[in-house]
Amino acid sequence: MKRMHVHVAVKDIPRSVGFYSALFGAEPTVVKSDYAKWMLDDPRVNFAISSRGREPGLDHLGIQVESAEELGEVYGRLRKAGGEVIEQGQTVCCYAKSEKSWIDDPAGIAWETFHTTGESIVYGDGTGERTARVAHEKQEDKQSACCAPQPNAAPPGASACCSS
Repeated sequence: MKRMHVHVAVKDIPRSVGFYSALFGAEPTVVKSDYAKWMLDDPRVNFAISSRGREPGLDHLGIQVESAEELGEVYGRLRKAGGEVIEQGQTVCCYAKSEKSWIDDPAGIAWETFHTTGESIVYGDGTGERTARVAHEKQEDKQSACCAPQPNAAPPGASACCSS
């Protein structure tokens, strides 16, 4: 079964965790100093927030799947939708190991499609990222945005972001 994914950039993680926990009537399933995630069943959504150098607001949307078979099905839909599909492949992002691809919708909103295969103790370094748009990215903070693929990504072997 698929799950909607919404990722919002925030300025204040503790304050935002309090707000969204009250709104959802649930505590987050993951809490880090720069990230939190709720895996809700009503509504069925993977709702994440982070404070990693982006302008506050909608960062990206997505579809999370539960199997490689479902991921193949969604990838087929991406190709049908048109536009450039960025196949990121296996990566570490948002404290999780995932297989993912990206596409921008006609309004320019970045959409991520992914299958989470495990947890990670690090946010992720952008490994495997190529080109795609990062919504609401601050020019001075481009190096800190790790979850979405970066325009003009660093060459293989170089970290595209998260230098600290």
